[in-house]
Amino acid sequence: MNPNIIKLVSGSNAKLDEASTQATVKISCSSSPAILDISCFMVGGNGKVPSDDFFIFYNQPADPKHTVVFNPIDKCSGEFAIDLRALRDSAIEKCVFAATLDGPGTFADVRGCRISAAGKGTELVYEIMDGNAETSLVLAELYRHGGGFKLRAVGRGFHGGLKPLAEAHGVEVEDEAPENSGAQPHAQGVPGHMEAAATYSGPPKDTVQEEAPRPALNLTKIDLLKQQVGISLRKKNLDQEKARVAVVFDASGSMAQLYAKGVVQRAFERVLAVAAKMDDDGMLDVWFFATKSKRMPSVNEHGYEDYVKRTYPGPKMFGGLGIGNNEPVVMADLIKKYTKEEPGDLPVYVVFFSDGGIYETPKISKLLIQSSKHNIFWQFVGLGNADYGVLRELDDLRGRYVDNADFFALDDLDEVSDEDLYDRLFNEYPKWLREARQKGVVRS
Repeated sequence: MNPNIIKLVSGSNAKLDEASTQATVKISCSSSPAILDISCFMVGGNGKVPSDDFFIFYNQPADPKHTVVFNPIDKCSGEFAIDLRALRDSAIEKCVFAATLDGPGTFADVRGCRISAAGKGTELVYEIMDGNAETSLVLAELYRHGGGFKLRAVGRGFHGGLKPLAEAHGVEVEDEAPENSGAQPHAQGVPGHMEAAATYSGPPKDTVQEEAPRPALNLTKIDLLKQQVGISLRKKNLDQEKARVAVVFDASGSMAQLYAKGVVQRAFERVLAVAAKMDDDGMLDVWFFATKSKRMPSVNEHGYEDYVKRTYPGPKMFGGLGIGNNEPVVMADLIKKYTKEEPGDLPVYVVFFSDGGIYETPKISKLLIQSSKHNIFWQFVGLGNADYGVLRELDDLRGRYVDNADFFALDDLDEVSDEDLYDRLFNEYPKWLREARQKGVVRS
């Protein structure tokens, strides 16, 4: 049965069907200059959230009782599934729905912005017709009325972005620590205890003649990973090759759980072993990116413990690098470093981790074509089953001087053996290295 559609204008309200036990609130726009960061504040009679647990957004998609659950759709839309019976029995007076631009522009640049609330037989629709010159917008409120709920169209702009908007609704926002505070990697030698530590005391005594006893060596997990890297390099006839090694980590909002579960740290350690084995000075160059990008402190195998936690522990709701996906900004910075700031003859081997949501196809393609005349090889690694856009079509990307990139996706990084991971990381690199040398792109 088609729902009864009621259109609202700013300041008006209408009632959801009282027979509804569930409601879906969807926020969307047809075009936007930046990621649309959608949120819901579940507030009490004082207009404040009871605690930060009742601020629903990409990094906290549900309240403790799952009365309101957020489901992102794409960069311009998302929806909330609301248990109306549970909401009626709670202390929450209303749900305030808002959107913030995570990037350039204001809502004056957004087109087709709308919010809808659909119940059993009624759908309430509010289309924002007049643009606002603010970066945040309170769209509507779902509030109690008698034994049911009404939706009020608000359409009020809010200056200053998501942080002041959240604070206005009672969310406690901590001030960010100064950049790079505590982020410098340790340089005091190998830690004394590791999860994967092993002990080596030299060859058996009866094979050594008149040699002083050797002290035990603590092999860290990086030492053990380096052994597997060496095996994979020998398989590809790369064991005598040197390169500058870099890693790029997606820090967009959808990566939050991978940071929280330590997956990104473990990915970092596995790439650090590549640098420790293959890089000309054993240093790994590191970038993180979301809406913006940032170079982090380069690190060797003695500074790996909690590196991610110390440098960029995860997507940030306020400040930081934002929560969007902007691959071109980090790719351009990496190209700048290795071709203008610190050019050299050695090849540059880049491992680029992303969980998808890739839509900047023309810009990414242009940068790959541009860098194909430089000594940079891009090894893209997808995390999870997501939309990888142009990365899935690298073999067919025309206009490059040499084929300078490869891509493979992993459903679960932790389920892939070290042998399999390193074999796949070096799958296309030898072919690129040969062609790049033949055409004079690599001169070492």
